[in-house]
Amino acid sequence: MTRAVTLLLALFSTQAAAAVETVPTMDLTTSWQGVTALCIFMLAYTLVILEERIHLRKSKPVLLAAACIWLLIGLTFRDSADSELVAVAIRHSFLEYAELFFFLLVAMTYINTLLERGVFDELRNILVSRGYSYRALFWLTGLLAFFISPVADNLTTALILCAVILAVARQQVRFVSIACTNVVVAANAGGAFSPFGDITTLMVWQKGLVEFGQFFDLFLPAAVNFLVPAAIMQLALPAGAPGSQAPVERVLKYGGITVAVLFLLTIATAVCFHNLLHIPPVFGMLAGLAYLKFYGYFLRRKSVSWSLASENPPGSADDPYAFDVFTNIASAEWDTLFFFYGVILSVGGLALLGYMELLSATIYGANSLTAANVMVGLLSAVVDNIPVMFAVLTMEPAMPLEQWLLVTLTAGVGGSLLSIGSAAGVALMGQARGMYTFFSHLRWTPAIALGYGLSIWVHLLLNAP
Repeated sequence: MTRAVTLLLALFSTQAAAAVETVPTMDLTTSWQGVTALCIFMLAYTLVILEERIHLRKSKPVLLAAACIWLLIGLTFRDSADSELVAVAIRHSFLEYAELFFFLLVAMTYINTLLERGVFDELRNILVSRGYSYRALFWLTGLLAFFISPVADNLTTALILCAVILAVARQQVRFVSIACTNVVVAANAGGAFSPFGDITTLMVWQKGLVEFGQFFDLFLPAAVNFLVPAAIMQLALPAGAPGSQAPVERVLKYGGITVAVLFLLTIATAVCFHNLLHIPPVFGMLAGLAYLKFYGYFLRRKSVSWSLASENPPGSADDPYAFDVFTNIASAEWDTLFFFYGVILSVGGLALLGYMELLSATIYGANSLTAANVMVGLLSAVVDNIPVMFAVLTMEPAMPLEQWLLVTLTAGVGGSLLSIGSAAGVALMGQARGMYTFFSHLRWTPAIALGYGLSIWVHLLLNAP
């Protein structure tokens, strides 16, 4: 693992000088190479959509698609004067991925460490032991999803709070169905007003199109997107409260709160690097990984299994100080990280062939900016918002700040319209199988669509000049 990261860092540094801000494009959309590349990507993404049914991890088809698309491009321009432009374009796409990769790797490591230290389990135990009514649990889990997802990302937040819902009310299927829908909507809405809440907001921030503090202009629109459907859904909640729960033991390990503070300090470091020093935020996140590694060293020194002859002592299940940061790095969502590679390199290849310019002319040239950005949100309900947003960033249409904020909002919350429109919804369909389903979520799509429309109206009312 250490050798792999070292190699990636070396490649990152050597290729950075070759990347340019303006990516070359060519008009090959009607050529057989362009049509073949587009068909390859569409086939790969069809397999991604069918992941839950065919049990093929989503990274596999897009990794192969990226390789095939760039192979086509390389063969097309192998002996032409444009061969150097191909190298520039692929290095640019890879540099964008490298920044996203290391940023997410650090964030995932911190989340895995918080899970390992029992921070989220302790939160679940507190909620389980309080004896709340169904209505109180509905609002508590929704509000927690809305306020945790800006830091912990919407997928992790939804999984944690779904575990709470199942722990207290597994026997009440109607409550589980409605509460899970509410958590998905709240987590997606909360992730829309923070650079750390969703991959799409992170990409917009790293691109420099919206500053860190400007994302919080979306707080009220995002709150409307969550509160409007929640207020409607609560009318269908069952009356009463779940049965009494058995007492739970404390699961918070030593250092859990300290790790949470270090995570916040890491976020602050990334923001300061970007805003004050104009250094890409990924370098601030890597500095934050150093904080965690040094704290891990402190924990190991307190461990009963500490040995000066071993940098990574084996530890013990009964030892609250046993800790190895590389175990948490290894537990990162590698399938997701490689999925991002496949998407970014595939879309970068299609952009070189001219498809992003064609798409930009189709969406943004034939509609007003507001209508186009609303359409982007509706599209993200069917297609994952990551390739949709990366396509928009690759097109980079000329838009003022309020429109970049609008497309950030719509791409983030548009996925709530259908359960398959966001990673949070897909994950909860598996976690609460048979209780939270595509059709149970679809029942509330009109209410969610009302919140979607009102959130756009509130944004334009507050943030448009």
